Amino acid sequence: MPELAFSRRAALRGLGAAGLSAALAGCGVPAAHVPEERRAGADRSEQDRTVTFSNWPLYIDTGEDDEERRPTLESFSEQTGIEVRYTEEINDNDEFFGKISPALMNRQETGHDLVVVSDWMAARFVHLGWAQKMDRSAQSHVSRHLDPQLRSPAFDEGRLHTVPWQSGITGIAYNRRALGREIRSVADLWRPELAGRVTLFSGLDESFALLMQGNGVDVTRWTESDFHRMCDQVEEAVRRRHIRRFTGNDYTSDLSKGDVLACQAYSGDAVQLQADNPDIEFVVPEEGAELWSESLLVPNLARHKANAEALVDHYYRPEVAAELAVAVNYVCPVPAAREVLAGSGVRERAELAEHPLVFPDGAMRARLAVARDVSAAERRSLARRWNAIVGL
Repeated sequence: MPELAFSRRAALRGLGAAGLSAALAGCGVPAAHVPEERRAGADRSEQDRTVTFSNWPLYIDTGEDDEERRPTLESFSEQTGIEVRYTEEINDNDEFFGKISPALMNRQETGHDLVVVSDWMAARFVHLGWAQKMDRSAQSHVSRHLDPQLRSPAFDEGRLHTVPWQSGITGIAYNRRALGREIRSVADLWRPELAGRVTLFSGLDESFALLMQGNGVDVTRWTESDFHRMCDQVEEAVRRRHIRRFTGNDYTSDLSKGDVLACQAYSGDAVQLQADNPDIEFVVPEEGAELWSESLLVPNLARHKANAEALVDHYYRPEVAAELAVAVNYVCPVPAAREVLAGSGVRERAELAEHPLVFPDGAMRARLAVARDVSAAERRSLARRWNAIVGL
């Protein structure tokens, strides 16, 4: 299980893509955006059978007796002869972006062939032209097995430049026993008996979609007026001291200790919280919830693009995706992995195949939506409004 000490969907800080481009132009630096035809470098995949893969900590399978082993990476190397140089160096989206952006804006190699970033950060890479288009003709498993609901996000239509590593749901977690009733709706968060016992995410990108869905908004095409209506509601709840605080991933501690009764939550965390406390429930509200992903992408001028594409396709083999699902317990972006687990003959794996937060059923999927991202043109003003409310 991934640890809960940090949030992979940390709040966005700093300049958006448009602000970054303007700042660079003002300093005499070449325009940030790179056209498609200038993103590829000399691919050394055939003569240098390696690939450099950077991920978040504790976001991959490990050996039962040796946590330094990565069985699914080892199987890839055995099958292909490609050595994987795997690092767990991504602890914050913006921190990592700041680390590699100087090279990308100056048309230089980053030293990374494959990275995993949150979907809103992947949107920044795509909009800046800093992610290469993948060769889907060399990725038959991606083409065949990628979850249809994740195939065409607004920031990367047709999934040309990105592929989900894992997915998840932003919904509501609550303590059923302590509350004494069910929560079924976003509106239930505002009931008087929950005054001072509710937390929301502090990050704009993490919080806005679920709250808009509570107003009946289609978050695949929300407008600025939808956003400001939602902010008005949250601002009023803050004024009434209904919201205990705004959180990062430390919301799990508040819920576990009983300091809050209900909160915005991630599905992957909820699986572990429920294992520790069966009174914790996770709900996809009647109005809907956000389905998000953290995405694999190949940065510009990557030295081993073909090897990186082969590694991506490896993880879309249902049997490999099943191993990863067992390890991390997020929403698996390869629905066919469910059949692998169900037919494994191992009780725990068969139970995981039926877990709705790993393999959502049709009824739950009907309430899930992939929100359009906050555009670069919108981000500065919307972030200013939201951050003023949450105290950032």
